[in-house]
Amino acid sequence: MSVNVWHAPHDLRQGSWDTEKEVFGRRCIDVLGRLMPDLQDRIIGHHFLSPVDLEHELGLVGANITHGDMLPNNLFGARPHVAANDYRTPLEGLYLSASGTWPGGYVTGIPGHNTAAAVLADIANATHRHVRDATWNS
Repeated sequence: MSVNVWHAPHDLRQGSWDTEKEVFGRRCIDVLGRLMPDLQDRIIGHHFLSPVDLEHELGLVGANITHGDMLPNNLFGARPHVAANDYRTPLEGLYLSASGTWPGGYVTGIPGHNTAAAVLADIANATHRHVRDATWNS
């Protein structure tokens, strides 16, 4: 079983994740144990990752798996940035996808679908433009 515990603070008010990771992880298991009474007996091993671990090991800035909080100022046309909000970047032919783009992460595949649609539209427009230009020049 793998459990994501969201909104654990990256920076602790007291202590550090080096000393608090195990304590926090055990506390999470205790909370889950209220809903799954035999959970503790079924655990044969564990590996807790703190927000700092997620940042260092996986490159998740601020340990955010969606590459930025899904808050109103970071949605729709502002995700990931106003200059790249339609999956296209200012560099022609370079597209963005995955958790950092709209509608965000998780396991939906929607960002990839939307990026593929943008790529196909650009290919169709380039082909149409090429045919039109060839016809115009003849």
